[in-house]
Amino acid sequence: MATNITITKRLRGGVDDGGEPVTRKARAKANTNANAASSASAGARRLPGWLWFIALWCFGVGSAMSLGFAFKLLMNATLFAVK
Repeated sequence: MATNITITKRLRGGVDDGGEPVTRKARAKANTNANAASSASAGARRLPGWLWFIALWCFGVGSAMSLGFAFKLLMNATLFAVK
């Protein structure tokens, strides 16, 4: 299995890590490489918003039902068990 690795220089202000001035063309190329790498890796793992909504809604409903069931068991075991 082959792995693609892109090495880019970190740019701060108008100077690279080595302290040399960076031209506008080099800065644009570095930004393009960084954006392409981040969007390629994030796009493969990122879920759409509607799927997040459904997943969180299901988690919320499941949590509420579990809490209600636990409360019901506790109430039956303590309060209503007194005769």
